[in-house]
Amino acid sequence: MFSLGALPAAQAQAPAFPDRPVRVVVPFAPGGGTDNLIRLIAPAVQATLGQSLVIENRPGGASMIGTEMVVKSAPDGYTALAADSAITVNPGLFGAKMTFDTVKSLTGVSMLATAPVLLVVHPSVPAKTLPDLLALARAKPGTLNYASGGLGASTHLAGELLKLVAKVDIVHIPYKGTGPAMTDMLGGHVNMQFAGISTARPHVEAGKLRALAVTGRARNPAMREVPTFDELGVTGVEVDTFWGLYAPSATPAAAIATLNRAFVGAMKNPALADRLADQGFIPIANSPQDHTRQMREMIARWIDVIERAKIRVD
Repeated sequence: MFSLGALPAAQAQAPAFPDRPVRVVVPFAPGGGTDNLIRLIAPAVQATLGQSLVIENRPGGASMIGTEMVVKSAPDGYTALAADSAITVNPGLFGAKMTFDTVKSLTGVSMLATAPVLLVVHPSVPAKTLPDLLALARAKPGTLNYASGGLGASTHLAGELLKLVAKVDIVHIPYKGTGPAMTDMLGGHVNMQFAGISTARPHVEAGKLRALAVTGRARNPAMREVPTFDELGVTGVEVDTFWGLYAPSATPAAAIATLNRAFVGAMKNPALADRLADQGFIPIANSPQDHTRQMREMIARWIDVIERAKIRVD
């Protein structure tokens, strides 16, 4: 007979996730909408996780350098990607040039928030309104330029759609994030910029930039004085930004659920509501399943839009 004492001891259970800091890769330089949002909610996320959130900026390659880092990381929940709309636009812009398949390589944790894109001009540009700016662009084709947060970003696509629907010739200058673009914008090195409200609003209020129009069907509460493109008769510039959190596709469902609970809780935290609204962020905070479906649907939509609009990257 065997005695119970002879049985091997049960193996210790694996430690609960997370038992060490979680790294969030932001594929843009500091100072842009993605970076602003993650740093704003980080303390609330950390409080729920019980671990530090290590935010790592890895700009470049139209956000693909930082994204590839996450794709190639261990699928254990300890490395996540915070990205904007570029993640759904890049497959249509770059296609076979990409080193990974976004749909196969990443799973959604949550769509955190959405916000419109704001068109601002430097005070040196002699245009007080959007019609003024379009008239100037038509009078001097190819001379005005616009900065964006990078190829594939919503701030890039907004410019391309404006060119198409308004029939103007303006030159795109991509940066490694909205922050560096804004630095050059404030220095007068570029004429105009498509940017998120969180990045541009302080400079507009300080009189350093002039806001002419905002995307979206209605004015944003954070900047109610700025008319929409639709109000001004320029329809078709339908490019709001969204921000989502992602993990490698093989990440365990339990880790995804824990990350979702922490980030969704932060986005819905009443103590952060005013600060999020002041920066133009509209919380979404949905489930992993919903955002994974959204990601795939938006990739398919942008592939179609880019092909029909014949949008090309240099």
